Amino acid sequence: FSLTGKEALTHFPSLGPSTNSAQGKVHVKQCDLLKLSRKQKRLCRREPGLAETLRDAIRLGIMECQYQFRSERWNCSLEGRTSLLKRGFKETAFLYAVSSAALTHSLARACSAGRMERCTCDDSPDLENRKAWQWGVCGDNLKYSTKFLKKFLGQKRIGKDLRAKVDIHNTNVGIKAVKNGLKTTCKCHGVSGSCAVRTCWKQLSPFHEIGRLLKLRYDDAVKVFSTTNDAVGHSELAGPQRHSHSPRHPASPRSTDLVYVEDSPSFCRPSKYSLGTAGRTCSREGNCDSMCCGRGYNTQSRLVTFSCHCQVQWCCYVECQQCMQEEVVYSCKQ
Repeated sequence: FSLTGKEALTHFPSLGPSTNSAQGKVHVKQCDLLKLSRKQKRLCRREPGLAETLRDAIRLGIMECQYQFRSERWNCSLEGRTSLLKRGFKETAFLYAVSSAALTHSLARACSAGRMERCTCDDSPDLENRKAWQWGVCGDNLKYSTKFLKKFLGQKRIGKDLRAKVDIHNTNVGIKAVKNGLKTTCKCHGVSGSCAVRTCWKQLSPFHEIGRLLKLRYDDAVKVFSTTNDAVGHSELAGPQRHSHSPRHPASPRSTDLVYVEDSPSFCRPSKYSLGTAGRTCSREGNCDSMCCGRGYNTQSRLVTFSCHCQVQWCCYVECQQCMQEEVVYSCKQ
């Protein structure tokens, strides 16, 4: 398993609950079930709780990717994922970013929730965190999360070829998106709800917000190529110049830009990258023309049941009637 390698978001089986005496063996077995490099497996075995956190990150990344692309031709399905990760498309860029973001987010939350043995609450040495500890509040430990993740992904080795540089760049875009979502949350402890005494701590944004930000980055992704920087003597990523006053000099992509090296396929027809769009539901007023790739769409009516005319009954339950209504569904033709 590698969040920046083949099948980065593939599910792996859960081992279910375990007794305390067998917990160590279960943890090692969970690590062995993951697609990890030798170094990553060694790190996993040394970190009780990491295998479960990796599984949480995989699930989080898959769900968010599929939510953000639910109305697009490519809907982030698991089919074709391995082939897609071998290419340098915009979609590949998003997969690298959302994978690293999900792992960063899950690790930080696992630390503050006490699910990892080697880390705990946010350990930044400032007064706010010390006060939060005194009140039993635990900030999300992004500092540990990002430090461990770079070690886990082996980012000290800078890739020499263009694809390696692009993959590392997009991985860092995902980590940076989580960092940018770190917020200060405060709680009042004064009499009658007053804020005479206030505790503040660092808390990560909900992952939906990070996913939405990365989708915006995908929409504005920059196509790049490799260029040699004479000043430092090695190659760098370069893209189109942003300002017209110096059109002959390529511009380096920003650290927040998702980057790609080749144009994406249409995803209209089945291929090794996706199942195509035939049979996908769409919105007639919204995305049917685009999703169905000009093939047109079928219209089907169906009856759906829903709760209606609900009333609160004394003391503790809600009583509803069952209503039916006709719903029109649009789906792309073959």
